[in-house]
Amino acid sequence: MANRLFQSIVQQMKDAVDRTIGVIDSNGNIIACSELSKIGETLTPDLSLIAKNDIFTLEDYTYKAIGSNQSGEYYVFVAGNDPFAEKYCTILAISFSNIKFYYDEKYDRSNFIKNVILNNILPGDIYIRARELHFNNDVQRTALIIRTTEPTDVVVYDVVQNLFPDKTKDFVISINENDIALIKETKAGINNNDIEKLAMSIADTLSGEFYTRVVIGIGTSVEGISELSRSFKEAQAALEVGKVFDTEKSIISYDNLGIARLIYQLPTTLCQTYLREVFKRGSIQSLDQETLFTIQKFFENNLNVSETSRKLFVHRNTLVYRLEKIKRITGLDLREFDHAIVFKIALMVHKYLQADPVKY
Repeated sequence: MANRLFQSIVQQMKDAVDRTIGVIDSNGNIIACSELSKIGETLTPDLSLIAKNDIFTLEDYTYKAIGSNQSGEYYVFVAGNDPFAEKYCTILAISFSNIKFYYDEKYDRSNFIKNVILNNILPGDIYIRARELHFNNDVQRTALIIRTTEPTDVVVYDVVQNLFPDKTKDFVISINENDIALIKETKAGINNNDIEKLAMSIADTLSGEFYTRVVIGIGTSVEGISELSRSFKEAQAALEVGKVFDTEKSIISYDNLGIARLIYQLPTTLCQTYLREVFKRGSIQSLDQETLFTIQKFFENNLNVSETSRKLFVHRNTLVYRLEKIKRITGLDLREFDHAIVFKIALMVHKYLQADPVKY
């Protein structure tokens, strides 16, 4: 579509510019030209020089990148290497940049979805634009966010785009330097486990073939374009909650956050009040690392004293002594189920406050 758009503008401008003008893609192929016979031919300038030098002249042509050239998609060229060629080139590049921006804003489906999930479009305009773009509003879709956890030379966007090439159903969107959003169309009957398996296959591909570690947050499946922003925010929340409570997991689903999701949704003032109520005798900071580790293992072994002492390689009486110490400090006996629940939640709330995650 962009090719036809560029060619239409070139045709309108060719009478005003008394020389050959046109547009090449990132491979040097001429996709639009005032001389129709040249379309399909290849020019071979060093495109990296165009980006670095703004305007670049080689042999009989002057070149300039269209737009900011962050993606390096298109370049305008003008026949000649004189000052007038440079001026024509600059004017044409500005014109094409504005036209392409308008086209992307109005007709590009991926850009439309990006505006929807980022709440950059008014709710009343969503359905109008969806009709213009012939979007099916009745299908089910799920938002996934793929986040790289360390610097990498791999272009994760391109890898994910190749995994989901059907641009009419699935949309791969670059959110920022570390986050890629995948808006996946899902069939009726697909459950959360199926989505998690899909996410795991993405993570395994990036890890096994490209040595790139990622974590993936999954929102709930929604129906309707306007609901996509909610699924996207849920995927963001899943990543933030996972960063606090499930640091070992690479796939975090909003549906499976459990009590962590409840804590994440609470105001921090309420969390602080809860901690003050639980630890009336002494603060959680008064418990040393050995004691906290003992508590963690005690919970992992379902409050079973014998099993916990075996896993810790300590005598049963030693563990009982530690539990009595915790009771003296906090007033909570972890051998009692109700006290254990209160303490478990308190530990999670404390961890949440220390992490100070971003809320969406």
